[in-house]
Amino acid sequence: MSPTDDRRYPPRPVLGVGALIIEGDEILLIQRGKAPLKDYWSLPGGAVETGEKLKDAIAREVLEETGLTVEVGVVAEVFERMMHDADGRPEYHYVLLDYLCKITDGTPAPGDDSAAVAWVRREDLPKLLITPGTLEVIERVFERYGNQQS
Repeated sequence: MSPTDDRRYPPRPVLGVGALIIEGDEILLIQRGKAPLKDYWSLPGGAVETGEKLKDAIAREVLEETGLTVEVGVVAEVFERMMHDADGRPEYHYVLLDYLCKITDGTPAPGDDSAAVAWVRREDLPKLLITPGTLEVIERVFERYGNQQS
């Protein structure tokens, strides 16, 4: 989506993609640099653009946010994030497809709307300010796929 697009109070859910990049007992996370959820840690990813294939969207988003080129694998999770305003109206509504990805080139560095990029050990995840629901997604993926990405 272009910077002028407003995702607040969407007429329908916004389709997004996320990257689960796992190496051993670590996962690559980005710290969000913009609202919503500025300063929270999350999976690299973002909104799918009209006419863009899902796997192309996740590869683009990972490159923009981390500087990494990835091989996009299978969908590991489908996740819905809905954030309501003070009146209870859905202010943001996303349907997110999270893909297992493997790094093929590059060195992690923040870019686009990410403030930081870090490898985080599984045991350290609960210590971070993580976007709602993301920790549970990561834990399910670790349980299902373990260290298969390394």
